[in-house]
Amino acid sequence: MANKIEDKTKELCETLVVAPEMLSIRKRIDVFMADSAARGQYETLMNKGQALQEKQHQGQTLESTEIADFEKNRESLLANPVARNFLDAQEEIHGIQKSIQKQVSKTLELGHLPTAEDLEEGSCGSGCGCHGH
Repeated sequence: MANKIEDKTKELCETLVVAPEMLSIRKRIDVFMADSAARGQYETLMNKGQALQEKQHQGQTLESTEIADFEKNRESLLANPVARNFLDAQEEIHGIQKSIQKQVSKTLELGHLPTAEDLEEGSCGSGCGCHGH
């Protein structure tokens, strides 16, 4: 059985690799990766965001200038079409991953292919981490 599951998983992966949506996503990611200025903007924003989160987590007060600087960097990043396309591509990949995980989780949970109603219940199964218990 494990070999059949592995084969079908590989088949799914092969389908994903050649799907037009995935080719579009990959192209946008590649354009971003080739653009050092856009990558620098992204890395700067991520570093500043992480620093603010750490400071907040430690119970320190965030200065309005720090927040304004972060927002300025965020707006600048979002105004960059290459970076914006990259962020959109990341969201699309996350959506595809979430959909696949939900279908597989529901199948394992129910013991049969989930119906549209099963998938609309708002839960992707216990242990997925997307909801509280």
